[in-house]
Formats: sequence, C-alpha cells, structure tokens
Amino acid sequence: MTAELVRGQNHPLSQAHLEIRISAGDPVVAAATLGDEDGRVRGAEWVAHPGAPVLPGLEVSRQAAAEHRLAIDLAAVPEAVHRVNVLLALPSGAGGPDRFGSAAAPFVAVTGLDGTGIAGYTITGLDSESAVVAVELYRRQDAWKVRAVGQGYAGGLPALLTDQGLPEARQLAGAIEEAVARGLARSVAAPPPRTPDTGRARQTAAPVTGQDQGPTTAQGTPGAVPPQPGPPHQSDEPGRTAGTAQDGPRTAPPAGRPTPPDARIDYTHPGRRAAVTPPAPPAPPAEPGRPGQPVAGDATGWSMDERLYNQVWGMFEDLARTTAAYRSAVDFADSRMEKELDQLLSDPRNRLDGSGAAREAVRGKHARLVEQAREALDRDLAQLTAECEVVEPALPPPYAGWDNPVWHGYRVPMEIPMALRLGDLRLPESAGLRIPMLVRLPLERGLWIDSGPVPSADGALADQAAVRHLAMETAVATAARLLAVHPPGEFGVHVVDPAGTGARALAPLVRTGVLAGPPAAGAAGVTDVLTRLTEQVDLVQMAVRGGAADALPPGLDTAGRLLLVNDFPHGFDDRSVTRLRYLADEGPAVGVHLLMVADREDAAGYGPLLDPLWRSLLRLTPVADDHLADPWVGHAWTYEPALVPPGSGVLEQVLTQVATARREWDR
Repeated sequence: MTAELVRGQNHPLSQAHLEIRISAGDPVVAAATLGDEDGRVRGAEWVAHPGAPVLPGLEVSRQAAAEHRLAIDLAAVPEAVHRVNVLLALPSGAGGPDRFGSAAAPFVAVTGLDGTGIAGYTITGLDSESAVVAVELYRRQDAWKVRAVGQGYAGGLPALLTDQGLPEARQLAGAIEEAVARGLARSVAAPPPRTPDTGRARQTAAPVTGQDQGPTTAQGTPGAVPPQPGPPHQSDEPGRTAGTAQDGPRTAPPAGRPTPPDARIDYTHPGRRAAVTPPAPPAPPAEPGRPGQPVAGDATGWSMDERLYNQVWGMFEDLARTTAAYRSAVDFADSRMEKELDQLLSDPRNRLDGSGAAREAVRGKHARLVEQAREALDRDLAQLTAECEVVEPALPPPYAGWDNPVWHGYRVPMEIPMALRLGDLRLPESAGLRIPMLVRLPLERGLWIDSGPVPSADGALADQAAVRHLAMETAVATAARLLAVHPPGEFGVHVVDPAGTGARALAPLVRTGVLAGPPAAGAAGVTDVLTRLTEQVDLVQMAVRGGAADALPPGLDTAGRLLLVNDFPHGFDDRSVTRLRYLADEGPAVGVHLLMVADREDAAGYGPLLDPLWRSLLRLTPVADDHLADPWVGHAWTYEPALVPPGSGVLEQVLTQVATARREWDR
C-alpha cells in the first residue's frame, strides 16, 4: 500500500532499485544531490542535473518537463553517500510561472521499477519559492528511508545549492540553467492545456495483461501507482488511461476559450467569407473488444480546423506516452532479469550444480515480458496508424503536406489559420508512423534551418553545397507556406541573400513576384532591410506600450513580416548582428519573424555572443535528424522537413495565386 506523506514524515524503503516520478502542471527542472553523513555535498561532481545527468546509482532527466522519472539504485551509490536529495526548480525563460505559488502543486511518487507505489508526497505551501528540495532518501543503520521535505528557496537554485554546502553554488546553478536552456531550445512547444471532453466517447479494446505483469499503470508499467495530481494533459475521466492510443477523446482548446454552449454567438467578421463547419461525423459503433474506428476531426473545437489541430496534437501525445510505456516496460524486464540472474549466481549450490536451466527460464520470462510490451505497443500503433490514415487526407492546406491533393484546389484564404505544418515527426519504434508537426500562429519564436555538415549513410559527410541548397529549399517551402495561409496584404516576406548563393532556391519566390522586394545583396542591402524592420518593430512597440496605436505614421505597414536570411553571418557587421538579435527577441511580439539559414560553425568567431540567438530559434534541418523533443516525456524525435516533391509544380501554382490575390488587394 502506498504511503501518503506529509512534510517531515518518513517511510522505510524495502528495495534498492527505485524510480522517483514527478508530476507538475508546468515544466520543471529535476536534479539530485548526494550528501555525506553530515548532509554536505562535497562538490559539483555530487550533483546530477540536466547538464550532467548520470552519477553512480542515479540518473535524472536531461531537460525541463512537466513529468520526470528519476532512476535510483541505492545499492550502487558510493559508500560515502548517506543522503540523496531530489530537487525541483522552475526554469527561467520558459514562459511558465516564476514561482511555485502560481503553479500547480508538484507531486512526487517513490515507486519500484515495476511501478508499485511505495510513498507519495504532494508539495504544498509554497509561494515565492522557485526551487525546492522535494524529498530526501537517507541511510540510517544500513537501511534506507524516504522523507518528505518540501523546503523551498525564494533565491532559486543558487540559494538551494548554497544551503547544501556547495562553495561553487552560483556557478553550478548557471551551468544548470545553460543546460536547461539548450534543452528548451530543442523542445517543441506544447499546445494550450487540454480539458476533459465529454462530448464523444471512443470504445476501446480490452487490455491484455500477461501472467508476469500486474495491472498497467498510466505509464504502462506493471503495478499500481496511486492517483497523482498531474499536468493538464492528463485526463480526469474515470476509466481512461493516460498515455496510449486507446485513450478517450482528446482536446486542447486555446487558453481562455470556454466550451462552446448550445446557443453560440457568431464572432465571424461581417466583411469576410467563412464557411459553416459541420460537426465531425460520429464514429461507427465498434465491435465488442475492438477499438472504435477513427474519424477525422474527432476532438473539440470551434471549427473543423481547430478540431483537426487538437486531434493531431492528441496523436502526438499518445505516441509519446505509449512509447514511454513500452520503453519503461522493457527497462523493467531488463532489470528483473538482471536481478534474478544475480540471485541465481549468489547461491553457491547453483555455482556447483550448474544453473543453465534456471538461467534459461529467467531469460524466457524476460522474453515474454518484452513480447507482451511489444504487443501492447503494436496495438496502440495500429490504432494510431489507422487514425493518421483518416486524418491526413482531411487536413486543410496549412496542416497538409505538399503532396496532399488539397493544394491542387488551393484558394487564398480570408482568415489566418491557427497553426502551420513545419514537417513530420517520428520515433524509432514506429518508423512508419509520422505525426504532422504543427506550430501555432503567429509564430512565437524564429526558425533556424541548419545548413551545417550532414553525415551520409556511409559515415562520410554529404556534399556541403548540396546541403546548403537543400536548406534554402526548405526555407523557401516554409516561407511559401506562410504566404499561402495568410489573407492578401496581411503578410510579407523580405529576403537577405548577401552573396546571392540562394538564387536558385529563391527562384519560385522571385518569379511569382510574392516578395516584398528583390533579395537584398551585399552589406548595404543587409543594413537597409534590417534598419527598416527594426524601425517598424520600435514604432509598433512604442505605440502598443503607450496605448496609442492610432498614433502610428499613416504610411507604416503593420502587416506581418518574415525575414528570410541566407548564409548568415556573411555580409553582417557588428551592428547588423545586433539588429538581427533584436528582431529575433522582440519581433515576434509585433508580427516580425525570423527564418534563418545558417551553419553555426560559420559564426563561431562571435563566440558565446550569439548563443542567446541560437537558443531563441527553433532549429530545423533540411534532412531527417533526431534533434527535437516532445514536451511531455522528452523523447528524441526524428524531424523530417516539409519539402515539395521533386518535379511538382504545386509550389509555383500556389505562389501564383498568392501574387494574383495580392495585386487585386492592392488595387
């Protein structure tokens, strides 16, 4: 039975192999310190954190997340270690709360590797604190116990680490923040919080439980963990299991929007055409014991586009969680096999008489557990694949791949969509299942297409000129998509190509006349474009902050802007670099966005000066690369760019319509 602890209470630990499971409503940083008999941390080498996540007997997460699983082997920690403190901190610059008093109370569960709950603790009573010692595992007379601590620090990680006796606390806190910032830079931003949806019920197949596994928890591992206050992505509906494709309805309405009432108010702009969106068709009744048939738009929302957006993000989360469940189950099977083999070898009778049959029995049990986990994963993947096959053809142009037939019937929209597709995401366990990567509009951060070296299949580096051209094609396809999803006159693209190296890739944009002007060349062209966009950002910011939006100069065009920069930092002097950083930081708030094609090594001469710029941009690649992370579990996802199929004329066809609509708008 799981012990529910209060602050200061302790509980004995009967096993050495443990997991510390953390659930919070917002991303938090999880770390741990090792302490000696006096509780003193002897140095930075006794601290596990995202920048150095592994210590003997201890491993923590590599990035900030709303959920964490820390692996602890008390039998493997050094003899000098008598305490293990689990720390939580709010990351700076993540856009979330800056104190625990304005966030959901974190919950910490101590479990066995099989998911069996040992102790749980909800950290309450925090206010201005931004870092907290959550729980402490301590050794007393060769036995380990867990204590609920809940000690918060308004001074953040530096104050907490100083209190742990670290002389270099401030430097270590800075290193942790730097590692967290790098992790956040590669993480796909989560959508607004999801709320339970009672408008649709999906029938699920009965779960299959193997003889060696107990009931499946929310993460898919055997055993039972008590209900935990988790992030808003988890469902409160009875009978639902978070983390599999067999989940019930998934929703993610934008923050601040209530559930649409029966009598809706029409907020449609009277001067714009808007199609009436029919409700999603109901799913056919499922056969007993089998999952229901998927339906496109099977989520809540004010329009079909919003329902599809929520459904795609639900598929993304389902795949992340069901894969986490599979990996956790395999880890449990591996740990169990290792433990049972150690027990066999520790018995002198087995060493004398031989234990070949017993070892084979242990390995056979391991194989059955892994097979059961794979069967559960395959069931979830089959349902997600079926859902994807239904959803993909129903996606509107902003969400659709360039090979989708919907582009052949493209018409310039009169409304800005809520999201844009930047590519596809997949995991190694499900290489054939690709989830559209949708990001909200307007973009909250700039984009960086990495044109750096790419290893080829034989281990050598691919032709660098070809990689740079492919990176520019990726950028052009992204810019074209942004132009295509905006109404006429509401979005423009400026191009900076100092040396003219991107002329071939830029040809579709130039030929169709959709650019705000010819691509800027040379240092003078770079300076001119950056000066004009910087002035626009300055004026709009001053007007907005001063509450005098009507005081803007009459000739100032406040439409959204995209600055496409190729071959950075070629053609940039120090002032231009400063202006570019300013646009990356301040531009998105007033509709000016950055799309940069660059090899970071080319800018190595600037040293750490440009580190904030690189971190502020979402890194994308022109070829498949596993550098992005999801916001729930932190898997490394393989990203594939949304490129136009070779030989297709769809890009120029779409851009021609955009240019025609703009000319008619300007008349």
